[in-house]
Amino acid sequence: MEAPLASDKFFGLHRTWQDWLGIGLGLAIMLAPWVANETSNTLVVGNATLFGLAVLLLAELDSVRLRRWTEFGQLICGVWVAASPFVFGYSASGQLRVWHVVAGLLAAGLGALELSQSKDRVDHR
Repeated sequence: MEAPLASDKFFGLHRTWQDWLGIGLGLAIMLAPWVANETSNTLVVGNATLFGLAVLLLAELDSVRLRRWTEFGQLICGVWVAASPFVFGYSASGQLRVWHVVAGLLAAGLGALELSQSKDRVDHR
């Protein structure tokens, strides 16, 4: 039997830092319009607030009780946030685009990582 790799131990189990990272990413997504000083488009600000809050709450729920649907939700929200600059037309310039693409991809990647960690776990309802 082969010894597990260090990366298997690190990425193979759900860790508390993942929940804290998800909460931080949710906050970053939500506050990005004000940090980037790009609050003139109310639709974009509302989208950032709604989906940033969703990422934050899904990460918080995941910290209380591990469920696959929260991880899947975080993945979907992250993809949406990363795609938002292209959907809402602010992909050409500005810091908000960078904030949302980077934070969205990180949230999606975190959701995918957590899903891969829970592939053997049964979802209790």
